Amino acid sequence: MNEADALGLLRAAIWTIIIASGPPVAAALFVGLAITLLQALTQVQEATLTFVPKIVAIFIALAVGTPFIGSQIHTSTEQVYSRIEKGF
Repeated sequence: MNEADALGLLRAAIWTIIIASGPPVAAALFVGLAITLLQALTQVQEATLTFVPKIVAIFIALAVGTPFIGSQIHTSTEQVYSRIEKGF
């Protein structure tokens, strides 16, 4: 294993992390923006109002996106194991 192989594995791992964390982070982002816009329009400045909708959105995104996230992690793990089996 040389530097290029190590960097390739690291790059693949980082992309897997980004792809796997994308759905819950995107859900929290969009719900947070929607709640903030609603608070700005109604002039309700309650700081704790955003937490419950964000948590619910994250749980829904995880429930819906778990098969996708699992398949991405499974594919990444298979690629790493196949490279180990081949001896890099």
